[in-house]
This record gives sequence, structure tokens and C-alpha cells, in this order.
Amino acid sequence: MRTNGNAFFSILLMSVLIALATCPAGGAAEPVKPARSDFQSLEGRWIRPDGGYVLDLKDVRPDGSLKAAYFNPRPIRVHRAEAAKKDGAITLFVELRDVNYPGSTYRLQYDTARDRLTGTYFQAVERQTFNIQFLRSR
Repeated sequence: MRTNGNAFFSILLMSVLIALATCPAGGAAEPVKPARSDFQSLEGRWIRPDGGYVLDLKDVRPDGSLKAAYFNPRPIRVHRAEAAKKDGAITLFVELRDVNYPGSTYRLQYDTARDRLTGTYFQAVERQTFNIQFLRSR
């Protein structure tokens, strides 16, 4: 019986060594990285060169939800922000609701070739729409 016991432990030891040798990082399993969505290219700090307005986009998810902050130069409350795909292009909608920003909106499209956001800004107080762009800051 003693031989069977030694054989069992030898087989067990070999199995463990093979498992450790084939597992990356000395036995630690590599974490599974989530697939990068097209919308994640929106993440970052964007500056509107015609006035220094800043749009900061974070936590962009594959469903188009995201966290947005807007500064002029002080923080302006972002009521709603969402990314979408329209005709193969990545679009971004941002609605501001704060003092002097009663529903002003940005309707933007991501220009992948130039890494910029272009579109329109609707200034709710004056009820005017302007063509604008944001350039990536970081």
C-alpha cells in the first residue's frame, strides 16, 4: 500500500506543477478585460478653443451612459449626457441646466480622423445656435 500512496502523491505533485507552469504570472489568473466600446474614445478632457469652455467626459459605458462635467470656467450643472451611434458615427448629447443655462445643449459628433468633437451649441437664453468644436486636452 505504501507504493500506491507514493504514486498518488507523485501524480498530485506533477498535476500541481503542470497547472502552475501553464498558468501565467506564477499561478495568478489574468483578469478578463472588458471589450473597449467605440464610445470610450470620448473619454477625456475637451476644450472649446473659442472661449476656453471645458467638457470633461468620464466612465463612458458601452450603452452610451457617461459622466460629464462642464466648466465656464466654474462648474455648470450637466442635467443629461449620453453617447449614441447614428449612421455609423459616434454622437454626444449634453444638456446643461443651471443659472444662465436653462436647457442649453450640445449636439456633437466625434471626428475620429482628427480626434475632435464638432457640432452645435444651442444657447437657451439667447435662443441661438452656434457651430462649435472641442479639441482634446488630455
